[in-house]
This record gives sequence, structure tokens and C-alpha cells, in this order.
Amino acid sequence: MITSIQGTLTGATPLHAIIELNGFGYEVNIPVTTAEKLPANGSTVKLHTHVIYREDAQTLYGFASPAERDFFRLMIEHVTGIGPKSALTIMSKLSLAMLESTIRNGDVATLSKCPGIGKKTAERLVVELKNKVGGGGMTIQPADAAAAAGELGGDSRHRDAVLALTALGYKAAAADEAIRRAALALGAVATTEALIKKALN
Repeated sequence: MITSIQGTLTGATPLHAIIELNGFGYEVNIPVTTAEKLPANGSTVKLHTHVIYREDAQTLYGFASPAERDFFRLMIEHVTGIGPKSALTIMSKLSLAMLESTIRNGDVATLSKCPGIGKKTAERLVVELKNKVGGGGMTIQPADAAAAAGELGGDSRHRDAVLALTALGYKAAAADEAIRRAALALGAVATTEALIKKALN
């Protein structure tokens, strides 16, 4: 199993990254939330990967942190109707912190707003994963994953900042995106207040 790939980033779109390693160029499928964290072309990059083998194809999926990769695996292995493409769509719309929070809280409305994810699929996500994320059984966010990835990850500061923006009238997905961008600009040590202020600027 290929669990990670590290090499030179030679190209990227919101859903793909090309990483050159030992003379080979690997196309890696990524969610938008990972694309947001990629360095400039020509830089060294490491992605945590999951490979799906089929008779006619070998597809590589990459994520900024092990926790995000593990969440992708949870979705495609435990939720009926969620394949790799749907899982990437969900992870492109909401950050890991937001996904964990919405699933734990049974927030079907927010999940069902992800493109291509209807109410029934959102309900299955909640039912199948509620006891597998964050607060219940299996914790998919390792204690040091956020620091290793240089992001807030499952940090409560992210969730608190998103809640503050939704209280101000932001839609959940828009609030999550604004806080993600603020976190990228300010770094992993940013306080909840700093994240909110940056997002509102």
C-alpha cells in the first residue's frame, strides 16, 4: 500500500496535483481543501495517499494530512453510496473539522448541500460515521496531525470560529471556507478571535 508520496509539484488544479518523483510524474486526485494548501509549482510537497486498484486503472488520491486521508477511507469503506468521487466532493466543500462537527451533531442539512449529495446520502453519512469520528469510538484526528500538517485540523478554534460566523448570518459552508482561508493566512497558532477577524476583513 502506498501511504504517501513526496516529490516536486509540477502542476495543480483544484482537484489534481502532478508530483514528479524519480523521473515519473504521478497524477494525484485531491480535494479542494488540499489544493488550497499546496505550495508553488517547483516546490517539494508531501501528500498522504490512498490507492484504489481496478482491473483497468490504478488511481491515487492524496490529502494534506493523515487524518483527512483516514476520513476519506471511512467514507468509501463504511457509507453505502459513497465512492471516491463523492467522497472528494464532500471533502472539497467542507474542512475535516467541519465534517466531524456536522456528523457528530447530525447536521444533515449542511451535509446535503454538498454537490451531488442528497438528503438520504447525508443521513447515511451521519448514521454510519457518527460513532467513528472525534467524540465517539474511533478518533480519526491524531493528536499531532494538525501540527504536522501546519493547519488547524480538528482544533476547536476552527469550529468555534465557524460557529461565530454562522451566528452572524453566514451559511455553514461559506463560514467554513472563510475560516480555512484565514487559517492559511495566519498559521496554526491563530486564536479564534484572530480567525474571525481575518475572515471578516
